This record gives sequence, C-alpha cells and structure tokens, in this order.
Amino acid sequence: MPYLSVHFRESLLPSGEQVHFAVSADGYHWEALNGGRPVLTSSMGAKGVRDIEIVRKKEGGFVILATDLCIVYRMDENHNVDWKDCNHNGSRYLACWETPDLVHFSDQRLLYFGRDDFGCLWAPEVFYEETTGEYLIHWGSTVRETDYEHMSIYCCRTRDWRTFTVPELYFDKKNEILDSHIAKIGDVYHLFYKNSNDPSGNMHETGPTLYGPWTHDDAFDALMRYYTNAGAYEAATTYVLPDGRWCLMLDFFGCPKEQMGYVPYVSPAPGDTRFKRADSEFSFPYGFKHGRFIEITQEEYRTLKNTY
Repeated sequence: MPYLSVHFRESLLPSGEQVHFAVSADGYHWEALNGGRPVLTSSMGAKGVRDIEIVRKKEGGFVILATDLCIVYRMDENHNVDWKDCNHNGSRYLACWETPDLVHFSDQRLLYFGRDDFGCLWAPEVFYEETTGEYLIHWGSTVRETDYEHMSIYCCRTRDWRTFTVPELYFDKKNEILDSHIAKIGDVYHLFYKNSNDPSGNMHETGPTLYGPWTHDDAFDALMRYYTNAGAYEAATTYVLPDGRWCLMLDFFGCPKEQMGYVPYVSPAPGDTRFKRADSEFSFPYGFKHGRFIEITQEEYRTLKNTY
C-alpha cells in the first residue's frame, strides 16, 4: 500500500515554502520526489505556501490547499519574524491547485470565502462528509472582533470547489487553538488540535457527528505530556499503516530549522489513541513540515516515481 506526503520544508530560502512531494511504498520509509525541489511553486499572493493539504475528490482527481504565506519574505536582517503581524495582517486567501493525476495541475487560484475580518487563514484541512456530499474546509484564524488576539477554528463548505458557504465558527476553546485535524473511525469523529497555552499541547476529542458534541480525551493529554515537550509540537495528522496500526504525525519545531519536521507515533489500531513514539520504524530524507499523508494507488505511485 503506497502513500504520498504533501508538505513544505523549513528553510531560509523561499523554495522551502512551496509544495513538496514524497512517496513511500509502505508508509514507513519515505523518499523525496523531484530531487527534493518543489513540485508546485506559488506565483500569487504571498508567493509562498505552508501547511499543505491534499484531498482526493470523490469525482476523481485531487485538490491541494495551503496557507498563503512565505515567512522568509517576512524576515528581518536577523531572520526574526513578527508572528503577531502575520496573525493580524496575513492573507485572507487560501492557495489552491487542482490535478486529475498528481502530474498535470490547474493554474493556481486564491480562494476567498467572503469575509474580510480574518487576520490570516492558517493550516487548512478538508473533510469529506459522505452523508451530505460536502467538503468541509476548516482552518485556524484570528478575527477583528477580538482584535486578532484569539485564534479559533473556522469552517466553510463546498461541493464543487467554486462556490463556498459563508465561513462560521467551527470549534473554540478558552485559549487559542490551531491546527485542526479530523478523522472518522467507524461512527466516531476524532478531532485533534493544538492548544496554545495553559496548558500548551496537542489535544484530542471525540464526537458522534462532524459537529460534536465533543468529549475531551484526558488520557491523550497525559500521553502527550509524557512523550513531548508539548509546546514544541503541532500540526497533528493521521493515517492508517498497511499493518492496520494508526500513525499520528506531529510536527516538531523546537529546534534549529534543519532539524524540524514530523515525528511519528503509532497506536495498535485506528481510533486507539494509546500512541507510542516510533522514530526507529520510520525514515525521512529531510524534515517534512506541516502537511498531509494519504494513501495512493499502485498506479499513482508508479506514475509519481516515473514523473519526478
């Protein structure tokens, strides 16, 4: 069972903050495509993208979404970044490409959802709801109402990737939250997210519907405190390994740029959040930053290998 990772690379060059591809024949051992160079380069908006998402469309083909942001272009002469300014004055768009086959791509679009009060749209992810035939797009944003000081998860819906519902609040907590990831296992919806403080860490909740009500997983909190310096990990994403185990990837950023990237955790089965850190079972050619891991077909795997 092969897999594709779509991600960016932390770098002091704009080429890192673009769309990068890597593949794996088994979900454990990864190899970069295109010689580690971007497969897609943003030419619009901030001219860089982070927090890459890919979703397989039910009608065929794929959509790639990303945060419209290039941190390198916002750095001062000492490579410092005003992250508060990003939250207050970032892009109100998401970068978007469509592709029928992961080789031929549409022109880049910037998606605007009709609200000017967002400070920035961070870390988009998509969940397809089979019962309604809609794609739920969710992301983290600050808003003008709170003077751009409180990040929550917002969402909108689409069926055709051309028309979108007006964005609304999806999930909120007392503290700022970001980097939402949704997985459905059986009849249970799993929501992962990063809590900014008090305490800072990656958290997990479950619910009977895509919109909750949500039940907090205290055991997962304790596990994250045991395995991680919780404030230095974010961007949870999950996928099922060929042997049936569930893989949770957390993006580690509390280190020099060249050492940043996803760290793997594995549990016995999908829906089981008793994850254990599993670095020795995985290999990466470089740090995969905030992206998505999806299953692909053997034909798609061969095409990607032959093309890039």
